[in-house]
Amino acid sequence: MKIRMLVMDVDGTLTDGRIYIGAQGEVMKAFDVKDGYGIVHLSQIGVIPVIITGRKSKIVEERARELGITELYQGITNKLGKLKQVAEMHKITSDEIAYIGDDLNDLECVQFCGLSACPHDALPDIKQKVDYVCAQNGGRGAVREFITFIESYGKGM
Repeated sequence: MKIRMLVMDVDGTLTDGRIYIGAQGEVMKAFDVKDGYGIVHLSQIGVIPVIITGRKSKIVEERARELGITELYQGITNKLGKLKQVAEMHKITSDEIAYIGDDLNDLECVQFCGLSACPHDALPDIKQKVDYVCAQNGGRGAVREFITFIESYGKGM
């Protein structure tokens, strides 16, 4: 089955999970440029990039805009429910969805999707359930690594 959608968590997956808060209350997160390049490349291989995250952040909105991600869902407490809605909207089956996440709130999505991954520094409970554990940590190229894996996966099917 060809992967047609990649769903990504943010904190701990697209970022290293750290949230920097300055004295004036400003918040910062760091994203890896390699992940961004891979995400932009997804359209060339026919894969829709989607972000589903439990937190809300203007920073994530800006990063999604930079990368051309139009499917951005923030403040989601039921990630699997939202994932199912998005899949139905695009008429995509669970077997055609790849998911990458790092924490317990990603577990249901990991188990639902046809192909799943986590960063190297994900929780052990997640590492045990995914199809692919990245060599890279969250926010350090794990998403790019998984995108490369997805490209190989599609060729092998």
